[in-house]
Amino acid sequence: MSFSRRALLKASAATAVMGSVGAPFVARGQQAEFTYKYANNLPDTHPMNARAKEMAEAIRSETQGRFDLQIFPNNQLGSDTDMLSQLRSGGIEFFTLSGLILATLVPAASINGIGFAFPDYDTVWKAMDGELGAYIRGEITKANLVVMDRIWDNGFRETTSSSKPINGPDDFKGFKIRVPVSPLWTSMFKAFDAAPASINFSEVYSALQTKIVEGQENPLAIISTAKLYEVQKFCSLTNHMWDGFWFLANKRAWEKVPEDIRAIVAKNINAAGVKERDDVAKLNAGLRQELAGKGLIFNQPDVAPFREKLRSAGFYAEWKGKYGDQAWALLEKSVGKLS
Repeated sequence: MSFSRRALLKASAATAVMGSVGAPFVARGQQAEFTYKYANNLPDTHPMNARAKEMAEAIRSETQGRFDLQIFPNNQLGSDTDMLSQLRSGGIEFFTLSGLILATLVPAASINGIGFAFPDYDTVWKAMDGELGAYIRGEITKANLVVMDRIWDNGFRETTSSSKPINGPDDFKGFKIRVPVSPLWTSMFKAFDAAPASINFSEVYSALQTKIVEGQENPLAIISTAKLYEVQKFCSLTNHMWDGFWFLANKRAWEKVPEDIRAIVAKNINAAGVKERDDVAKLNAGLRQELAGKGLIFNQPDVAPFREKLRSAGFYAEWKGKYGDQAWALLEKSVGKLS
């Protein structure tokens, strides 16, 4: 039976619409069925974006070109709050966001950022890959978002300053510090009698440069890749919060993707997240020396007085009340008694 060229084209179009494009079409450079945007707020040089590029290639290869993940790093598509709004509306399909900022939508998502809660990475992964992480993912799902199983690492946060090192809680008194747009940070630094200012990350460098604020707090990897050492003099290794990025998807966009492709996408995203954790840990380990070479002056304060100050200021009791007994019990199961 001979088909006309027109019939062949119609058959090809129908196949594409049905979502079952065959390998021969892909081999000829068939356009992807799903071209989805993944946005984040980190510089192109950060391990998150290096691993995302690998992940996107692996997904394209394993789906035989059916799924094309396009990466938009470095706030290209807006600030965190803009991108969260775009994710919810479907303007972008994937977004990595700190749980501490996601808390504006999912209050439980900021619990991993409770001040001075996690002593080390072993404790972090035990909690976030275990019961605490599962509880948070359940809450994110209730907000009509899809969340991947593995949280990516942002790292322990350190305090930088243009004016003085932070050696103890008293050094925070009256200190003008940039914090992300999230009530948990504001609450914690107010407990230290500091003067926190909520500023989106895209504006941090200029806020430090123009002395709108004296200091900021971020993991060393971000202090390095965002070149904050150019506008800061001191770095105090406070390790005051651990922060990670949940890999989020728009629910409608995710559910349009066939299950077999979804499985490939999720598998590669989670695997890339675990690799990125190792990258960030290694990067942070080597960064202290590198940043010192660029002029940052380091000090390592004892964390016990900071934790005691938060306890006596009622910070832990206040947030236990906000998160509820179940979430707080899961946190303390991992880190020990706080409140």
